Amino acid sequence: MKPIFTVHAGEFLVGCEIEKKNLKVWIPAKDTGIDLLVSNKNNTKTVSLQVKLSRDYLVTNKNKKDAVFLGELRASGWWTPNREKIEKSVAQYWVFVLVRADNRSPDFIIIKPKDLLQRLKKIHGNTVKKFHIYFCVTRGIKQKEKCYEIRDLNPEDKLKIAKNEFNDDSRDFTAYLNNWTPIKVLNG
Repeated sequence: MKPIFTVHAGEFLVGCEIEKKNLKVWIPAKDTGIDLLVSNKNNTKTVSLQVKLSRDYLVTNKNKKDAVFLGELRASGWWTPNREKIEKSVAQYWVFVLVRADNRSPDFIIIKPKDLLQRLKKIHGNTVKKFHIYFCVTRGIKQKEKCYEIRDLNPEDKLKIAKNEFNDDSRDFTAYLNNWTPIKVLNG
């Protein structure tokens, strides 16, 4: 028998994380652009999510000139959403999942599609139809972990990220990193 629907690994990881917050996770039976529906324990408030998963690209990125930069990263992922899907998204939030090669807990970037598109336009321009997003998360050993979009950054800027000296608000996604506040507010 063919299954009616399947849950991919990113959706499973997001669902597990959400259930830790005393919320309920629902899976739509039909693909409508919403991967998960989250409700409070009384099912009176909901939030819809689109989930995007990437494997960790740190293990495959062994470039010697980026060694210092890569040594400061905890995870790095790659996604290729197109502009139209972001513009027409019916989900309230997109959740990017970075699965770490060291089998530790994944990282999540939780952002409204409108905010995502605005930031990507600022970084990559208004004419791009398909974005290539490279999110990376710093280790956070010496300071709080941070999240940046690093596509097309030069080696000097990557080194600044490693040294916690990088300053570009359009590329800084730290505010969205593991920030479940928009989801947790369902419980009041």
